[in-house]
Amino acid sequence: MQAREFLMIPGPTPVPDRVLEACAKHPIGHRTPDFSRILRGAVDDLKWLGETKKDPFVITSSGTGAMEAAIANTINSGDDVLSLIVGVFGERWAKLSEAYGAKVERVISEPGQPVDLKLLAERLKKDTDKKIKAVTITHNETSTGVINDLEAIVKIVQEHGALTIVDAVTSFGATPLPIDAWGIDVLATGSQKALMLPPGLAIIFFSDRATKVSESCKSPRFYFDLRKYKKSLEADTTPATPNVSFVAGLAESLSMMKEEGTEKIFARHLRLKEALRSGVKALGLKLFVDDHFASPTITAIIPPAGISVGDIRKALKEDYRILVADGQEELKGKIFRIGHMGYVFERDILMTLAALEAVLRKLGHEVDSGKAVDAAASVIAVR
Repeated sequence: MQAREFLMIPGPTPVPDRVLEACAKHPIGHRTPDFSRILRGAVDDLKWLGETKKDPFVITSSGTGAMEAAIANTINSGDDVLSLIVGVFGERWAKLSEAYGAKVERVISEPGQPVDLKLLAERLKKDTDKKIKAVTITHNETSTGVINDLEAIVKIVQEHGALTIVDAVTSFGATPLPIDAWGIDVLATGSQKALMLPPGLAIIFFSDRATKVSESCKSPRFYFDLRKYKKSLEADTTPATPNVSFVAGLAESLSMMKEEGTEKIFARHLRLKEALRSGVKALGLKLFVDDHFASPTITAIIPPAGISVGDIRKALKEDYRILVADGQEELKGKIFRIGHMGYVFERDILMTLAALEAVLRKLGHEVDSGKAVDAAASVIAVR
């Protein structure tokens, strides 16, 4: 008999029983008053979580689907787009924009570093003709474990006048993101991260300014045509058949989040981050990202000399049924990543650190017994 696998990866993330039970109920008709009530409740709760007055659109797709919808509804072929890249998912914005014919300029940070605000301001200041139509931003880059200062970035872009198009797939629901107060034009997220659902739903917020741009956008689109979603949502429905079961699960997960409250949710994510980072340091390991811009939902760790990422991941899975993630692309084999977002708690951090300590000792890395758990527990106790 084996214990179930436990996900400590950047996503998918653990799903609460209440959400699983909501998803497992017999599907209802998507053109019924009952479904309209569930959808409207979820939409209103998403507005609460994002601190916005604008209705978001719920689309049956991955988070990348929300990202494509953002581009398809705002960018025409030949438009100039500035993509701020701090990792794999920032590059995804650039590739999506190019797929729709945009002329993309990349502003690339070194791996493990956030967006250089001074460099961004200087670049936008040079655009005196205002040719740059949009700036794409990854709020929380899970390939490296960096979180950007989104509020400051949006402010700089607003001074220029370009649209801000934000990937908040791994930050929405885990850290403050007041959409209206910060003036974000487009924000895309997904269900399988801090929203505590399986993969399958994409969520996208459009400001009034972005909506106006979308109405005159000439890019071809059908399934991701947000004009259809806007019209349908006025009647509390969707333009095509949605994942009815996951919308019910979304309503339940948001209900759980309202019960906890955003202040406690955001504080918990910070506490888990700090506890994990303290424990990792106690193991004598190096963190890939500086504390000042470390993600609240994902931590990237450099393995000790002589021990491979593959061996660490294999031993964690085989000995303890705990899954952690490898690095991506040029960071593959150079870092391993531990996720701590959504339905994750102090117990899970302590469990993972204890297992990591045992694995490292097994693989030949000298560690003081219990030191990592003690360091993490000290952070938890203070909080």
